[in-house]
Amino acid sequence: MAGGAAQALARMRALDAALPADDGVAVFNGVYLAVTEEVDRRIGGGAFQDPSATGELDLRFARRYFAAVDAAATGLPTPACWRPLFQLRRHPGVRPLQFALAGINAHIGHDLALAVVDTCHALGCEPAHLEGDFDRVGTVLTGLEERIRERLMPGPDLLDIADPLTHLAGSWSLEMARDGAWAAARMLWGARRLPEFADEFAERLDASVGLVGRCLLTPLG
Repeated sequence: MAGGAAQALARMRALDAALPADDGVAVFNGVYLAVTEEVDRRIGGGAFQDPSATGELDLRFARRYFAAVDAAATGLPTPACWRPLFQLRRHPGVRPLQFALAGINAHIGHDLALAVVDTCHALGCEPAHLEGDFDRVGTVLTGLEERIRERLMPGPDLLDIADPLTHLAGSWSLEMARDGAWAAARMLWGARRLPEFADEFAERLDASVGLVGRCLLTPLG
């Protein structure tokens, strides 16, 4: 395990231990911890074409989540994509699966695109260099998504009263969010010499992902 990955995992485990189980941020953090552990195992097992670049992306990706957590903890503004989760993290009418999806939406829909650009700047490479391993990480996420949904959805005896949750969960797609993140990363990288345009695009991406997050966290009672 590389030093950066170890630091990221240590921070997630510390949050997991410190946050109440019914805190919406804790729900997402538990999901993110499981994903990061799996990616780290696969990096160590040689599943990626460029393990160093994948580790760099993984770390820069995680740092954006930690920055949002730290901002919320100190009363500073959080990115618009994260705001719904931090505002509604203790709402009794929001189900655990909603918290998980809202966090994944913020992190994949917004943070991932910016993390790809951060990584390209740090390594001096084009996004195309990361694309193969980006897709391999996506395969890991897809494999874990169904397990996450099964763990956080109500049991079969509650399916009738959970119809709104079933509808809400089915309206959001991890695969589409990943595809959108990759397209946004390429757009931001292509616009890197037009900082005003890139900043405006990133700001609007943040706002639109935040709007989706707000919908995902609609209280269901």
